[in-house]
Amino acid sequence: MTPAQDLKASKKAPASASAGEPASLFEREGKPSPKYFVPLALQHVMAAIIGIITPAMIVGNACGLPSEDSAMLIQAAMLFSGIVTLLQAHPLFGRVGSGLPVITGASFAFVPVLNSIGAADGIAAVIGAQFVGGFVAMAFALFLKPLRKLFPPVVMGTVVFCIGLSLYSVAVGYMAGGNGAADFGSAQNWIVALVTLAFCIFFGNFCKGVLKLGSLLFGLLAGYVVALVLGMVDFGGIAGAAWVSLPRFLPFGIEFRPDAIVSLGSMFIIAAVEMMGDFSATTSGAMDREPRFKEIKGGILCEGFASTVGALFGGLPTSTFAQNVGITTSTRVVSKRVFACAAGILIVAGLMPKFAAVLNTIPMAVIGGATLTVFGSITVTGIRILTRDGLSARKGTIAGTSIALGMGISMVSGALAGPGIPAWVTSIFGGSAIVVTTLMAIVLNLVLPDPDGERAVGAVEEDEMIGIDGADLAIDEHEAALHGAAVPAESKAV
Repeated sequence: MTPAQDLKASKKAPASASAGEPASLFEREGKPSPKYFVPLALQHVMAAIIGIITPAMIVGNACGLPSEDSAMLIQAAMLFSGIVTLLQAHPLFGRVGSGLPVITGASFAFVPVLNSIGAADGIAAVIGAQFVGGFVAMAFALFLKPLRKLFPPVVMGTVVFCIGLSLYSVAVGYMAGGNGAADFGSAQNWIVALVTLAFCIFFGNFCKGVLKLGSLLFGLLAGYVVALVLGMVDFGGIAGAAWVSLPRFLPFGIEFRPDAIVSLGSMFIIAAVEMMGDFSATTSGAMDREPRFKEIKGGILCEGFASTVGALFGGLPTSTFAQNVGITTSTRVVSKRVFACAAGILIVAGLMPKFAAVLNTIPMAVIGGATLTVFGSITVTGIRILTRDGLSARKGTIAGTSIALGMGISMVSGALAGPGIPAWVTSIFGGSAIVVTTLMAIVLNLVLPDPDGERAVGAVEEDEMIGIDGADLAIDEHEAALHGAAVPAESKAV
């Protein structure tokens, strides 16, 4: 690099960059050496790995999968998280992918609906609904401008709040040992879960640096050690797992159930709106600009395409990870090499069934303790979205009524299974609170008087940069704070 080029690059680097960090780390097309980009890639993987494998473990348990099949689900989750991350960094055909520095993985937002479908109809129905749901996400990207108007902050805040509430029973059930376990609710399970929870809180609030960044990971490892000492870890599935294996086509079969497709399809739209927020937070906080329309469109297309293809190989729906957005905006490291390397690490891990089998030995109580704070923070994020500009009577009516109806129906078994109600109504609206809450919030937002302009979401121009409130739309913003890498304040007010 010539002195002139070095000076030009240094102006783009943040003021906090040390002399040992090449300026190319802070350029999207920069080419830093492995000694710089490999540690930074590992940092992203460490922040994302638990968020990637945990939904796979939870859904596998809800579907009643044996340990070897659950390991296969974890393996596919890691593999396709890496593939989608790579496509986001290097768009396919220049169109399928955002070209932005983001990490993707299985999203907790999908878990309540996936659990509902899996428990009622099995894993094959989950795969079928995901296959079609990917096309829903791609259609949303193609018709982004008109559809986006249905999801202003008041609707998104209501939905995010409901997602958090819906996950509480999942976390507590896991803390007790996992529904159906012989020792469900035992003192031993609760001790391990609470110890894990305590470590997660400790690392996230009383530590700094890598311990704070990886609070969820290190808390889980601490809980795992306690469970190991108490004899709760079963290594039986590791010996039979292969070291290297390619994904199998339709390993769980596929079944197309209209009710499951409608339920999961709605979640793909919600996740697409979440991604818009993550893209905005990334470009605003790390690249000093707004995301371009083609970047958001390409990013959503990529997630939809990958979810459809991933379903055929046992992968779960993916979305951008806000904890990694937090890392990117804090460090301002955006070089494609960093994210391609992180993607490569995830892909290699996804091709190793032995590694997935090891991860599958984590007891349910440990998973429950590690995820309780995450699920609680989702609810808090929903509250923040709703109250950002004050909690008006209109917002209160939309949120309160929608959540009360959605949660109420899901909590009362058979509430929509009486005489005169078709079975498909029960399947779509009776299993998950999120679908009912989302539809109710959209309808109320459209019909209630709007003197304060709470329906407004801003215009989207085809060839211009667009501003989307990353703080308001990022469902997983809680995880960024959990890992000690919150999105900077200046990137939130876009």
